[in-house]
Amino acid sequence: MADGPVPSLIAHRGHASRFPENTWLALESALASGVPAIEFDLQLTRDGVPVVIHDASLERTASLDLDVRAIDFAQARTLSVGEPDRFGPRHGHVPLASLAETVERLADWPRATVFVEIKRESAEVHGVDATVKRVLDIARPLGERMVLISFVERAVLTARRLGAPAVGWCLDHYDADERRLADAIAPEHLLVDHRDLPADGSAPWPGPWQWAAWEIVDPDLAVALTARGVDHVETMACAEMLADPRLAPGRIAAR
Repeated sequence: MADGPVPSLIAHRGHASRFPENTWLALESALASGVPAIEFDLQLTRDGVPVVIHDASLERTASLDLDVRAIDFAQARTLSVGEPDRFGPRHGHVPLASLAETVERLADWPRATVFVEIKRESAEVHGVDATVKRVLDIARPLGERMVLISFVERAVLTARRLGAPAVGWCLDHYDADERRLADAIAPEHLLVDHRDLPADGSAPWPGPWQWAAWEIVDPDLAVALTARGVDHVETMACAEMLADPRLAPGRIAAR
C-alpha cells in the first residue's frame, strides 16, 4: 500500500516498451493495463490528415526514407509502422492510424484521459492555427477528457482560444524565460523532461497547472517525483510500472 501520494501514470506513446509506439496496439495495451491516461503524437500528411506518429520522418518507425508530411494519407495508410529495427516482423503489418479512427476507437475507453500532442514540424508546414482547428474538430468526440498539448506556444494559445477543454505546454527548458511564458499562458498542464527539474529536489514552479514529467520507467523515481509535487509521470512501460504495489492504486477499471 502506498504511504504517500500515488503517481498518476500517462502512457507515453502508449505501451511503447512492448509495442510499436503510437500505434493502436500500443494504445490499446496501455488502456487495458488500467493506466488512467494515454498520450500520443500527431503529424499531418501532405493532404492535411492528422496521423498518430511522433517523427515526421518514417525512418525510425517504418525503415523508410520518407517524410509523412510529403505523402498523402492514402499512401501513408499502406505503410507499416511496426518499428522493424526494434521488433522485427513480430507484429506484422502495423498501419499508420489517423486521428479520426483513433478517436473513434477511444469511445470504448471513456474513463481514460487523452493527451494529444501536435508536433512542431507539421504545425509549421500546415500553419499553427489551421492545424489546431483541424485537430480539435476531429477530436471533439473525446469531450472533456481531451488535453491538447504542444511545444509550440501559439498552438497551446490557439487551442485555448478555440475552446479546447484543457491545454498543456511542453517545456523546451526549465528556466526563468520559460517560467515567464508559463505564467502568461497559464495552461492546465506543464510537461517537462524530469532531468530538467531542479537538481536539489525542490518542488517545481507553483501555478494553476498540474505537472507531468517524462520519461520514467523506474517506480522509485515515479514515487520520488510525486513526493516533490509532480502530478503525473509519463512512461512507455505503463503495465510494468503498475505492477509495483506502490503504483497499483493508480490503476483504473479498464472500461
